[in-house]
Amino acid sequence: MALEIAGNDRRGWPEYATVWRWHFYAGLFCIPFVCWLALTGSIYLFRPDIEAFLDRPYENLKIAGERGLPSQEAEAAVAAVKGSHFSRYEPPATATGAAQVVVSRGDELIRVYVQPATLKPMKIVQDAHRLMEILAKLHSSFLLGPVGSVVMELAASWAIVMILTGLFLWFPRNRKGFAGILYPRLGKRGRIYWRDLHAVTGMWVSLVALFMLLSGLPWSYAWGNYLTWARNLSTITSGAPDWPVGGEAAKAKAGGGPSSMPGMTAAEMAAMAPSATHTMGMGMSAAAHDAMLMYALDLVAPTAMKLDVPRPVWILPPAAHGDDWTVSSQAQDRPERVTYTVSGMDGQVTGRAGFADQNVVDRVVNVGVAAHEGHLFGRINQAILLVTALSLIGMTASAVVMWVRRKPKDLLGAPRPAPGSRSSGGLVAAIFILALVIPLFALSLLAVLIVEWVVLRRVPGVGRWLGLRSAARV
Repeated sequence: MALEIAGNDRRGWPEYATVWRWHFYAGLFCIPFVCWLALTGSIYLFRPDIEAFLDRPYENLKIAGERGLPSQEAEAAVAAVKGSHFSRYEPPATATGAAQVVVSRGDELIRVYVQPATLKPMKIVQDAHRLMEILAKLHSSFLLGPVGSVVMELAASWAIVMILTGLFLWFPRNRKGFAGILYPRLGKRGRIYWRDLHAVTGMWVSLVALFMLLSGLPWSYAWGNYLTWARNLSTITSGAPDWPVGGEAAKAKAGGGPSSMPGMTAAEMAAMAPSATHTMGMGMSAAAHDAMLMYALDLVAPTAMKLDVPRPVWILPPAAHGDDWTVSSQAQDRPERVTYTVSGMDGQVTGRAGFADQNVVDRVVNVGVAAHEGHLFGRINQAILLVTALSLIGMTASAVVMWVRRKPKDLLGAPRPAPGSRSSGGLVAAIFILALVIPLFALSLLAVLIVEWVVLRRVPGVGRWLGLRSAARV
């Protein structure tokens, strides 16, 4: 929040006061959310590293004797979780590692680490309770599902406004030299020091921060469904999206089976749902169906391990009796993901689909998601995002300092508008474009304006405290 106006520097920029107020109110609302996103996102950048560290006890085992077959590991996992059914098999990452078998029980997905020689369960945990799964939901929806996703999307929308208005305020007007523009004047004290620290840092990280906010919107509830609707206007891009929307993954309801499988694509949900609900082939008993699945798993798993699929790898049973199995990469770098179909009758590969086979919308979104998660171009990607996140936290701290230092004791401290200032066509057009791109922003803006004009300006003392009574028209 840039909190000073130097009158002579602003001549020729009549909208400065209006934009300044927008920046102030947007920042006041967004600061807690920006800090939260930066903090949780910084940790999530290192998800593969953290999960590898947590799984270390199960990757370097002393194996006495031969490894059990994949089917034996799967059967041991199902037996360890009463009332469960086989959902997917994840091959061990190392020659001495434990396989991870995911089973379903009602609406739960439960992960079982199976000792390869003794076939005893070493660890049983609900997939949704794993550390990084919890962190992902905290980051995107506060563990509140679609409601939390909408709140976070609202904050992201206004954070975009905050950044765009901040760039407008930073833009040099009648300034000589690069001090306070490209680098902060750290030798100064007081207002100039804090202003430079805030504005210059904001300028350098603004583009990356905007990218992070925009690339995160496809996951959100309102914008994600808005994108899905727009995407499905064309038959080329129709169908379920290849990413979770609204704080949870796509739904799969088939005969009372699992209703939410975090992190799964629509294709994988469709592939596993019938097996998870224990659907049998026509006239086939449950025991015969299970025996056929396990027989096929012993054929498919060795093929999957030879395909050099980027890890982690999911081996999913077919959607219906006789269909092919799915071998799918779940790598964080989504453009590297590849999916194979493998026959359960002879273990032969029957199909392959990679990044190049996706429609253009999904390719764009998946590139954005991979960069957003810090894995599109390796450690450099992580470093850029980590520096951006730490810079954003520092910016919010300097913003709070500036606000507290200038805030009158009995007022909120909103910037005062220039007398008679009005919004130009350019500003109105910018608001219209942003509202068109982010409908939730438009709805929230309309709600704010209605509450301001109908309620807040008419409550004694409130309008003065908020700085509304003399506010410029928007």
